[in-house]
Amino acid sequence: QLCTGPNKPSTVNISALHAILINKSIKMVGVRVLGNTGPKKAAKSAPASGKSARYYPADDVSRPKPSRAKKHNAPKIRASFTPGTVCILLAGRFRGKRVVCLKALESGLLLVTGPYKINGVPLRRVNQAYVIGTSTKVDVSGVDASKFDDAYFARVSSDSEEGEDEFFANDEAKAAVVSDSRKADQKTVDASILKAVDAEPLMKNYLGSKFSLKKHDRPHKMVF
Repeated sequence: QLCTGPNKPSTVNISALHAILINKSIKMVGVRVLGNTGPKKAAKSAPASGKSARYYPADDVSRPKPSRAKKHNAPKIRASFTPGTVCILLAGRFRGKRVVCLKALESGLLLVTGPYKINGVPLRRVNQAYVIGTSTKVDVSGVDASKFDDAYFARVSSDSEEGEDEFFANDEAKAAVVSDSRKADQKTVDASILKAVDAEPLMKNYLGSKFSLKKHDRPHKMVF
């Protein structure tokens, strides 16, 4: 049906419009289509003068999300963290311990060791945001740390997973099992560092002592 009125464009049903287009008997002048407008048609209908479109899509136009699979660059390592630097851990189970920095990994984490024989800190990765780098150095030129990367510290999935009955049973927590290869690597790395530590007086006592603050200490005025 054609609906006409004063100062009003004609409206036509889609089925009737289809018949009109086939017959080509009526010119398409001032005819408006009654139907849904898609996002592409709404974008095309916007005038070139910069005004907003007269018709808006019923649904939001989907936009591609930024890819999270892109490889991000590792954070920058502070200049105070160099191989052989004695660092102070500020968080974690070993907070307050002094450790020796071996190198910076690709992920931006620091590879440190106690040595384990002196203060009980094993080979581990730490975030540089929770580490203080001191001016004390230890000679680690004889340590080969090329085999240690982020994949070396990846978690190994256990084949025997606990079921519902084992989960609700009040059993004691299972102790972490350290592989023999990890123990051998720890002894190899610590053997080279212990030689450099024994060569310097009081270095062994310095690494074995914990860092702590007292009541009237001012950390912002300390020189590490």
